[in-house]
Amino acid sequence: MVPEAGEMPDRTVFTVAFGEQLATMTLPMETPLPDAEVIDLLALTLVPGLGPRLTQALLDRFGSASAARRANANDLEGIPHIGSKLSRAFVEALRNADGQAEVERASQHGVSVLPYTSPDYPTRLKELPDAPHVLYVRGSIIPSDHMAVAIVGSRKCTSYGQRMATRIAAGLARAGYTIVSGLALGIDGSAHRGALEAKGRTIAVLAGGLSSIYPPDHVQLAEEVAGSGALITETPMMMQPQRGMFHTRNRLISGLAQAVVIVEANDRSGALITARHAAEQGRDVFAIPANVDSHFSAGSLRLLRDGAKLIRDVDDLLEDLKGLRTTPSNARRTVPARSVAPPPEATPPLALDPDQQRVWDFLTEPRHVDEITRTMELASGAVSTLLLKMEMKKAIRRAPGGIFERR
Repeated sequence: MVPEAGEMPDRTVFTVAFGEQLATMTLPMETPLPDAEVIDLLALTLVPGLGPRLTQALLDRFGSASAARRANANDLEGIPHIGSKLSRAFVEALRNADGQAEVERASQHGVSVLPYTSPDYPTRLKELPDAPHVLYVRGSIIPSDHMAVAIVGSRKCTSYGQRMATRIAAGLARAGYTIVSGLALGIDGSAHRGALEAKGRTIAVLAGGLSSIYPPDHVQLAEEVAGSGALITETPMMMQPQRGMFHTRNRLISGLAQAVVIVEANDRSGALITARHAAEQGRDVFAIPANVDSHFSAGSLRLLRDGAKLIRDVDDLLEDLKGLRTTPSNARRTVPARSVAPPPEATPPLALDPDQQRVWDFLTEPRHVDEITRTMELASGAVSTLLLKMEMKKAIRRAPGGIFERR
């Protein structure tokens, strides 16, 4: 990465090569360094398997991220969902995680590390019980972004779907809404471009780390989004996106918005996962109709049948948005304590064998089958049989995209 001629006092322009593509990146010359507690909190997020809920459990137990990193295996065993095997692994990982190195990696790529306590942390995300404790941000988040609408759909789509996504995004942007999407090919990309064409704000939520952009075809689009809004992820800088990460990412797309619009989603589209998260988060879900015999819109049509609100154009959407809450609720907590009461503990069904009980204990939140397989340390075929038996016992349900959750 080589600086171009003509550096400015407060920023540097770089040209980055991604395969055969070139893209310009504008990086700040200096990024404020976070304090020691934020660095320790960041270290917690680097530990594999330590998601937002378990991270919060550590903070609740030990009072701070730095104290959690000093905990021993016996201390960790007392935390729900951490057994003796996991506690030993977590102790070693917590001691070895290098938050300072991660801060430096972020700074090299012009990325800010945004802890939950920051006044710039998106307020709508604070409403989520599994909100990330740290966000990586390239670009800016401003107060008006609380007026946001997510627009998502399938990667494989028709020109009709792309046209509608662009048109609705542009209309919303002109009305002062920030457009949130996932930077994917197809509908997501069209939504971002619609907002940019209207000179509006847009936020892209990525599944992987911000050291590289996925998909590579959208490197230049990502640069434009960062210049007119932000690129956001909860994933460490160098981590490449994996299949299950897209589904967990989708809860952030819906969580940032006050409403979600589904445009031309097929029956297996990840956009349906976003719609499910939106419903669970209390966001309104809208869908655009299309040909009933088009497989490109099979998922959208099913959502309409299941109760999503039908819109024909941006005027329909703006009319409905008038009745929605436009100001976010108050922040839920300051780290380390969350003030939202945890959901009631689910009771496992009877007659689960030990392996089935392990799966049940792991499904404190919806998980992708790949995550379950890694955790169980069994062959994929054995895990598939195990999950099928649990479905037949009505202990769990299968959601679109290989996601499993408790009933």
